[in-house]
Amino acid sequence: MAIDVHLDGLTLAVTSVKRSMRFYREKLGFKVVVDASPDFALVRVGGANGGTIGLLALEHAGGTKAKGVTAAMRIGAHVELSTSDLDGLYETWKARGVEFDAPPHDEPWERSASARDPDGYALEIAQGERAASHASRKK
Repeated sequence: MAIDVHLDGLTLAVTSVKRSMRFYREKLGFKVVVDASPDFALVRVGGANGGTIGLLALEHAGGTKAKGVTAAMRIGAHVELSTSDLDGLYETWKARGVEFDAPPHDEPWERSASARDPDGYALEIAQGERAASHASRKK
């Protein structure tokens, strides 16, 4: 028997909840649904049925000794998003000041672009639904 389970969201440890909240709201256009700054915020991705990204102050995630987001923390989180219009989203976000590591390009498994949030976490955006795009490229 298959168990129905899905991912609702993830939480990132950030150095400044307010800064991260501004980035996800103003630059990416996501809705802030919980603002408990400076300790925590929750942004909704993709409308009412979309998942969430939690923004947890570093001192709550890593203890009071944590001074900043480390390379190991950044490597451990890779936020994957998808859109029906990658090129349009790229142009919109770029106009809002989002800095991209790579513009839209084709990979054997998908068309994607990548950016970073203020703490350096990778944001990868793919054209279309990930599993569907992989299956269609294998044909």
